[in-house]
Amino acid sequence: MWLALVLLGLAAGAQAQTFPKFTGLVVDDAGVLPAETRAALTTKLEALQRDTKRQLVVATIADTQGFPLDEYGYKLGRAWGIGLKNADNGAILFIAPNNPAGQRGPRLEVGYGLEPVLTDAVSATIVRTLMVPRLRAGDIPGAMTAGTDAVVAQLRAAPEEAQAKVDAAIKEFDRAQPRARSSGGGVPVVAIVVILIFVVMLIALSAGRKRRVGPWGRAHKRSDSGIGPVILWSIADEIARSASRGSGGWSGGGGRSSGGGGGWGGGGFTGGGGGSFGGGGASGDW
Repeated sequence: MWLALVLLGLAAGAQAQTFPKFTGLVVDDAGVLPAETRAALTTKLEALQRDTKRQLVVATIADTQGFPLDEYGYKLGRAWGIGLKNADNGAILFIAPNNPAGQRGPRLEVGYGLEPVLTDAVSATIVRTLMVPRLRAGDIPGAMTAGTDAVVAQLRAAPEEAQAKVDAAIKEFDRAQPRARSSGGGVPVVAIVVILIFVVMLIALSAGRKRRVGPWGRAHKRSDSGIGPVILWSIADEIARSASRGSGGWSGGGGRSSGGGGGWGGGGFTGGGGGSFGGGGASGDW
């Protein structure tokens, strides 16, 4: 019974999630960007889309409805259909300034087609080095401009230059990892994941073996078919995302999500029909 209640709760949460309307390449849902900043960003983003056929959307979100930024980000990319259809070459750079401290972003969500140039390490360098200090200083327009400029530069760069930035970011990540490991402690994340999955499997199997007596006195196996695996998948997926966020890694997010939508609109004010995001990218802590 409790498994069914948990499943219903998960389904209700998914149904209740809504997203702002996609109104342009700059969506200021939180109302924190001055008009001149929105105009300047729009000009840069339209030029990027026109010249490279790649799409970057900059957004401020008023309410993520309690969802983690990585989960919200890839679902937002799906809902808006960011990127060209069958190329999925879109990205979203967003903040949620009304969220509690530490959950405001910034978040750079990267579509599958851009992951080779906007790797998790490159994304982390942009959001944590260029944006977070400005956001902590209260300069939201400056942070969004700096992040946008860096992403645009990487997407416009020649292949050799883009790869050089990718390599440099990886080297910095490798230097940071030993420091993170030496200062860390506690139970390994993998062990926690294995234990929790094992416990959930035992619960599901135990529920499936319970029997009840039918109207003719014959024992019938109670069927909880589908509930155990769904709950197991949901818990494992969330554990994986949480582990990635908490272990010093660059990326968070869920499975592959594909959105629909039409073609490119005039001025770039519609989604491109892409929307395949696999959780690639990085988040900052503001």
